[in-house]
This record gives sequence, C-alpha cells and structure tokens, in this order.
Amino acid sequence: MDFYQRLMNLDRRWVYLVVGIAVIIPVLNPFRVPVYVTPEVEVIHDFVKNLKPGDILFLAIDYDPQAMAEVHPMAKAIMRQCFAKNVKLIISALSQNGPGMAEQLISEVAKEFNKKSGIDYCYLGYKPYPGIVILAMGQNFRIPFPTDYYGVPLDSLPMMRDVRNYDDVKAVIDISATNAADFWIINANGRYDVKLALGVTGVMTANYYPYLQSGQIFGLMGGLKGASEYEALSKQGDRAIKMMSIQTTAHIVIVLFIVAGNIGYFMSRKKKKQ
Repeated sequence: MDFYQRLMNLDRRWVYLVVGIAVIIPVLNPFRVPVYVTPEVEVIHDFVKNLKPGDILFLAIDYDPQAMAEVHPMAKAIMRQCFAKNVKLIISALSQNGPGMAEQLISEVAKEFNKKSGIDYCYLGYKPYPGIVILAMGQNFRIPFPTDYYGVPLDSLPMMRDVRNYDDVKAVIDISATNAADFWIINANGRYDVKLALGVTGVMTANYYPYLQSGQIFGLMGGLKGASEYEALSKQGDRAIKMMSIQTTAHIVIVLFIVAGNIGYFMSRKKKKQ
C-alpha cells in the first residue's frame, strides 16, 4: 500500500487523538480569537440595550444540558444584560430536561444582581407540548402556568399583576437546541405577531436564515460564534469568547484532515490511471 492509499485509509482513532490534542493545547495555553460581530447578532443586542428599566422581556430557554456549551452563554449574557438594566424577565423552559438547568442559571445570575423572584423576574418553568403551551400563552400566561416554577400563583406576583400575554412583553428571545424554535415562529410570531429573535446551535443556524430574511425573526445567534459575538457586545461574560480558541483549533485540524484525505484520493486515482 503506497503513501496516498495509507492517507485515505487512516485509522479514525488517529483523527480523534489529534483532534483531542488540538483541543487540549488552547486549554493549557489560552489565546484569544478575534470576534467579528454580524448584523443579525448586533440587532438583538441593540434591542435589549434600548429597553428601559421596568420593561419586560420574555426569555425562552429551550435546550437540554448537552447543548449547554453552545447556547448557555447566550442565555446568561442576555439575562445579565437585562438585570444590569433593571429590565424584568419572564422565563420559560419548554425542553423536557432543561428546567432544572435553567433554574440553576437564573438563581446564579439573580443572586449576582440581587434580583428577586416575582419582583424582578418570573420563572414559569416547564409544561409539555411546547406548541400548545406557546399558543395558550398568547391568550394568557395563566392558562398553562397558573403558578410559577416554585408553586406561587402568578396573580400574587407583583410583576405579573398587570401582565396578561405577549402584548405585555417587548419581545421573545428563544434560546433553543430543539424544534421549539419552530413552534415559536409558527405559533407565537405566526399566530400572534410576536416580535421574536432566536439563539440556536451551530448546526441549526442555516435553517433559520430564511425566517430572518422574511422578517419573521428580527435577529439570530448561531452557536458558540453567535454567543461570543453577544458577549463581546454586551460585555457580560467571556466564556464563549474563551471557548472560541478551542473551537477554532479543532476546526483547523478537521479541515486539514479533509484536505489530506482529498489529496490522497485524487493522487491515488491519478496513479491508477497511469
């Protein structure tokens, strides 16, 4: 077997080993990757930046723990930005395995800014069938959520006394790693004309650019790159920015393997023809 055939038939375990080393190097020797901000992320940041103290934003946390690396920094940066501006939050978690994780994040950030449940934010929690829940909230948040995540009736929460449905919030920002993003587009924006922005995983991003171009969503954050852009703009955390060096190094190694495999293929085919 010649060199080019060996290159094509490289044991995948070597690929995993090299990628693993490439991931470890930036951890041991941290470096920063320049963050270039895209318009679709900047418009979300500017929208939140222009909210006034006392305004209410709906933040939907629709992802499971396995997607935390990509989208958790988005939710944290938005939450910190809102609390720093005294913007109130209504928060839901419509992914089955996400409510506890979301509650941990809320408690962490609320403690940092000395915010109180029922006064500065309302955590609705989880109910099954996100499409039905989103439709019902368009009529009244109390239909699917008569109480908040902690069992307190919504009518007894000071910030919710004059809040009925989406008409009383400035926008919905959905941070999603599931098809809940589709339900928000169809059932919230499509049915109730809710002002909507999305933060999704990297592999989901391309699917939602048509909705951005059509105006059904006003902004879009894609994966760790989108999270790092939002952090750079809001100055609220730098976890995603730090992780970009790891992602960049891993991607470079993967691209080099793809190039090497293609070189092996074409050179091997050329040798056979000869």
